[in-house]
Amino acid sequence: MTSTASKSPAATTLGQLLASDWQSRGVKVELRDNLVAALRRGDVLFPGIVGYDDTVIPEITNAVLAGHDMLFLGEKGQAKSKIMRLLSRFLDEWTPYIDTAAAGTGVSPVHEDPTAPITRQGKDAIAKLGDKTPIAWWHRSDRYVERLAPGTKFADIIGEIDPAKLLSGTSMGTEEALHFGLIPRLHRGIFAMNELPDLDDLVQVGLFNILEERDVQIRGFPIKFDIDVLVLFSANPSTYNRSGKVIPQLKDRIGTTIQTHYPRQRDLGIEIMDAAAGESGKDVLVPRFMKELVEQLSIAARASKYVDHASGVSARFSIANYKTMIANARRRAILLNESPAVPRISDLAHFHSSATGKLELDLLGSHQMTEKQALDAIFAEAIKSVFAEYVSKHGLAEIGDVFAKGVKIEVGDMLPSEHYAKVLQRVPKVWEKAFEVNAGESPAVRASCVEFVLAGLWASDVISRAEKHGRVNYEVK
Repeated sequence: MTSTASKSPAATTLGQLLASDWQSRGVKVELRDNLVAALRRGDVLFPGIVGYDDTVIPEITNAVLAGHDMLFLGEKGQAKSKIMRLLSRFLDEWTPYIDTAAAGTGVSPVHEDPTAPITRQGKDAIAKLGDKTPIAWWHRSDRYVERLAPGTKFADIIGEIDPAKLLSGTSMGTEEALHFGLIPRLHRGIFAMNELPDLDDLVQVGLFNILEERDVQIRGFPIKFDIDVLVLFSANPSTYNRSGKVIPQLKDRIGTTIQTHYPRQRDLGIEIMDAAAGESGKDVLVPRFMKELVEQLSIAARASKYVDHASGVSARFSIANYKTMIANARRRAILLNESPAVPRISDLAHFHSSATGKLELDLLGSHQMTEKQALDAIFAEAIKSVFAEYVSKHGLAEIGDVFAKGVKIEVGDMLPSEHYAKVLQRVPKVWEKAFEVNAGESPAVRASCVEFVLAGLWASDVISRAEKHGRVNYEVK
């Protein structure tokens, strides 16, 4: 978690620490106390998380209050990892630990609680120096670590016998022979494991022991460490619920399972997309209907018969497509010296480059389509859906009658805005209805409106569309 850290507290010895108002707390108690304080202040608990106020966030709050380890169960792109990282906000900003190196007892592999050390180095420091034991401070941004399950080994997150230490003469049955993995090193912190079902069975057994006994055992040696850690997991329902992917004993020990979901209203999806894509700048003006179209692409993909629903369609699909659309609009504005850059349908048509690889096709179904064909079908469906909303409001369907008179209109992402104005001079009264889609007077906004209406009429099977060399012609069917 990135944050601007304040200066660490002044205490530098155990005696000074005990004389202050600091109290030793387990990590789950620490999270609970700070969450309760945030609730009482009326703070926003998870900044940047949209659409979960009545569903996911109450479940997380309950889990923290209950002192549970958590599993975030949902499809890709549902902010699971982002929420896990944000939980570190509820840790104390600074946490004291025994500076065993300064105490002269060796470097401890963990950040020891000054009042409850668990390693030999920490215990020796307290026994040797008492109240004069040196204290250092650990910032909360360093107390969260996450790991992706594929390829993760037992030694990575639990630990292993260190062969180099054995070669130096260290006895295999002693604490000094061990190499600590990530979880022991996160003693008094938060450890997150992404994609739990892809974790090796042996590692799952090690995690089960940590959740059940709160201790670490390495290769069966009689050396145990009582670990204070909050463990978080994420998983996709399609793999988590598949038999044999996660051992039942581990599932049983996870205190709370939190089901995430995609935005349930398009406006929420647009809000997420806007926040993640960042400011487009004063040189770019995005009509509302273009934002709706980009988010509708994701909605259409999630409902498409060509897409494997079990894999999901990430919010990153919308974000990447939105950025690509703006980038192409900005490219046109630079080349044609237009300002502001206003995205059009022909800019969004470049979405194949940002969408490819973000969908998993339903290859087991009867719809044997290439990824590009599936994307084109989703594109048409999204345009049709959004266009239908504007047709009912503005009566744009009458524009289709113009094409019955033999009118052909050419559009393209590199055509200047004035091109559209000249073409539409032939039928000005009818096209005035199109500009009710977006109340803008600039030629660039009007060009965007025209492309939207033409694409909507095509998606609704009112007119036909032919593409050649980056230009698109619309005419009567």
